[in-house]
Amino acid sequence: MKTSLRLLLIAAIIFVTLQFVRPGIPARPATADLQAPPEVKQILNTSCYSCHSDERRLSWFDQVVPAYWLVRHDVLTAREHLNFSTLGSQPAAAQKGVLYESVNMVQLGAMPLPQFTMLHPKAKLTPQEIATLKAYLAPWSATPPLGMSRDRRDETERVNLAAVLPEFNGLSFDAAFEGWKLISTTDRGDNNTFRFILGNDIALRAVRSGNILPWPDGARLAKVAWQQELGPNGLIYPGSFIQVELMVKDASQFKATDGWGWGRWRGLDLKPYGHDAHVVDECTGCHMPVRRNDSVYTLPITTAPITRQEVVNHRAATLPASLPYQPLEWNAITMYVDPKAHTTATLYGNEKAIKVTHANNPTELMAYAPGAVLALVTWAQRDDPHWFGARIPDAPLSVEFVEVGTTTTYKKFAGATVGEESTPAPLAQERTKFILSLTPAQLP
Repeated sequence: MKTSLRLLLIAAIIFVTLQFVRPGIPARPATADLQAPPEVKQILNTSCYSCHSDERRLSWFDQVVPAYWLVRHDVLTAREHLNFSTLGSQPAAAQKGVLYESVNMVQLGAMPLPQFTMLHPKAKLTPQEIATLKAYLAPWSATPPLGMSRDRRDETERVNLAAVLPEFNGLSFDAAFEGWKLISTTDRGDNNTFRFILGNDIALRAVRSGNILPWPDGARLAKVAWQQELGPNGLIYPGSFIQVELMVKDASQFKATDGWGWGRWRGLDLKPYGHDAHVVDECTGCHMPVRRNDSVYTLPITTAPITRQEVVNHRAATLPASLPYQPLEWNAITMYVDPKAHTTATLYGNEKAIKVTHANNPTELMAYAPGAVLALVTWAQRDDPHWFGARIPDAPLSVEFVEVGTTTTYKKFAGATVGEESTPAPLAQERTKFILSLTPAQLP
């Protein structure tokens, strides 16, 4: 009995002593608070500011060591990633961009941390509050600028891909990305950009077999982004090249960063995005909500038999085997979106067509040689389940083929079964001219 009391007394002394071991949590007034409507700020103030601001808000039970140490770590880490007290210093578009990421963190269950909401239930947003944030962000409410005609740059102006510097975390640039196959496309209404998601041969085989949970070592993914431009015909096309991001899978080499090497290169001169090795922290932090999908947001277009929901995009892959060609196996040339019809289209080309799109002489660019075949696949759009503010291809609506030869031919397959349709000659000529006129998306 005496031993038990002695141990209890020692434990009490240690517990009390530890209460004095409490490194500080800095608190200061907001220097540049988020700029947003009152109803939006109220939601964020109630649910997010306790961790993501320079205010010091601790409940009485947060003050007790060792809970205090855990809360302090969470608060300082949260401020490092997102601080609403200083966010207002950034441009309005950047502030909204942070809110888009925040909404996605919430709807994917990554934030607030489950262990935090157990004792802080007010931090959990209600469906109504999430709807209020989404209504404020309102993707696709801004119309892209009217595009200007762009000439493809000649070889003397193109960057030497082999000489591009590595990212600051040491990841080397992969000059082969331009030849990789398309895995999916994304229409981003949150920042008016288009994205091609490309994969190397290892990634492509993984997609076709469904071997992506996890992705195999050696898989490489490239996310290529362009600014959107409004065409005079009301369609939205890829405009200026923005960046290319790479994900390189090596579970052993990149064990500390979720099994992936990460990098981003911006502009036509492909400058590394980061300033130091911590550039990878931004990547892993953004991709944290999809760790269950091996940290990949993209839903690859494939018929591979994966039973888990929203891992691959089965609906977009349902092209009939009876088509004269299977365009999803070809390389992509460009894409566009019809905002009124809520459709997205991607132009694919066979080998002969792709060679022409990589021509360095602008006058040769659109002169497709005999044997070139173009395929324009049009899908309905649906919301990306992994990213609020993005849309991805849904069910295919039509496939149009243009075969270049002595006589150029046009065929259209459409309807519920994507079957061949009879097209009047004037309309076939009009569609042929349109498809042949589509400018390849600009690459560095």
